[in-house]
Amino acid sequence: MSLLGSEALPELAPESVGMLKVALGIYVAVLFAVSIVASRKVKNEEDYLVAGRSLPLWLAWGTLMATWFGAATMFGAAEASRAEGLQGVILDPFACASTLIFAGLFFARPLWKMQLFTICDFYREKYGPRAEIIGSSIQVPSYFAWIALQYTALSGILHTYFDVDRETGIYIAAALTMVYTMVGGMWSVTLTDTLQILVALVGLVVLTIAVFKQPLLGDGSVTRGVSVLVEKLNSNPDHANHLNFFPSWDAIMIMGWIGAWATGLFGCIPGQDLQQRVFASKDEKTASRACILAGCLYLVFGILPVTIGMASLITHPELKGEPVAVLAAAFLSPLWLVVFIIAVVSMVVSTATSAVLAPATLLGHNLLSRLNIFGERKLLRDRLCVVIVTGGGVVLALQGKKMMGLLDIALSIQLVSMFIPVAFGIYGKPKGELSAVLPMCFGFSAWLIRFVFDQESVASALGDSLTTGLAGKLMVVPADFYGFGFALAGYFLGQWLSSRAATDAATT
Repeated sequence: MSLLGSEALPELAPESVGMLKVALGIYVAVLFAVSIVASRKVKNEEDYLVAGRSLPLWLAWGTLMATWFGAATMFGAAEASRAEGLQGVILDPFACASTLIFAGLFFARPLWKMQLFTICDFYREKYGPRAEIIGSSIQVPSYFAWIALQYTALSGILHTYFDVDRETGIYIAAALTMVYTMVGGMWSVTLTDTLQILVALVGLVVLTIAVFKQPLLGDGSVTRGVSVLVEKLNSNPDHANHLNFFPSWDAIMIMGWIGAWATGLFGCIPGQDLQQRVFASKDEKTASRACILAGCLYLVFGILPVTIGMASLITHPELKGEPVAVLAAAFLSPLWLVVFIIAVVSMVVSTATSAVLAPATLLGHNLLSRLNIFGERKLLRDRLCVVIVTGGGVVLALQGKKMMGLLDIALSIQLVSMFIPVAFGIYGKPKGELSAVLPMCFGFSAWLIRFVFDQESVASALGDSLTTGLAGKLMVVPADFYGFGFALAGYFLGQWLSSRAATDAATT
């Protein structure tokens, strides 16, 4: 996913900046008002972490949609589709939308029935406390890069339109999202998410309509604009493959295509941000339906930035900047341009609050709860964890773009170390802690070793030895495949060792 910076933001006329300031002021005031209302619903830890398990369908799907559909996703999909066509956006939106549907069909109901607070509670219930600790320790830091990305994006908006220096912008962004997440917990996040995703989708739909009505495409008709786009792409030799969904018969291309699907489909399933919304739903049926509905809507609206990116090939064939920003500045009126920027802010803020609350919940409920210093003051502990996680995101954001490479790693780590214990914990018969601990350790270690060989410094040091013979064939296989395979082997080895230990204990 691309980093949302000044190059990904449309230019505003000076008179429109004043309009934006007023709109942002109203927007922030509404967020705090909603947070104050939400705080009145928080009486205990269940209210704070999972909204009292009372979310109706419209709130459950709204917060799921807002968590998934971020500004970086929109801008990244447009860039990728312009450069690579449909094969550049397999992970997002196609696989990421599918994972919500997949979760709704196979995971939401059994997990909701367990009445959990976190996904790591699942590891404790099914496997034992060591699995809970290891799982929490893996997940908590994996969110920091994602949080840092949101703070950096908000800082970029403040810098572009209000001349706030980037470091100060990061502090402002962190303070804003921290305060209203800390005040109302899951209730604050849910209510503001649902409001923000509606604003975000309106802005995106308006931009899409404006693009396809342009003279070079539909000349006033959106339907005709889509037909013209398909026709012009297929007739241009440089873009003829942009509409090909499946890869060519090349081992590397096929492996990358399958890897993107696997990472998107399975990597998000054990994520606390997804499952926290499942646990917060009012019943198992609502949890399942919310995931499926959010996945379907994500796919529908996720296609829009993909088409915008491809449309930019027709409207701006020599484009140097970010497609969404350029087309928004070119085709939207000043009023709608301000609405679009507010929509972008909404996407970033909703993603940021979800990204902060998820690891804070794991840190407080699964790790710090083992300390006696908080006693029964659970809400104090959980709110303090929001502050701690926010601080971690700020530290990473201040490191700049060089740290954003960690973002692409987080999803892979969840896939290779966390998915197998969840899937077999529900649909298998785990026999002991080793059935979770070994997959986590084996999967992560195998992925890490293979990942290291992909790094430029290591590859250059080893030279031709990585591209010839057996080593060359092994290097074709992505790191995620190795991690997933070793995690699977770790599960069955853990099952065998646990069975053997139980047999030995019974005979002595």
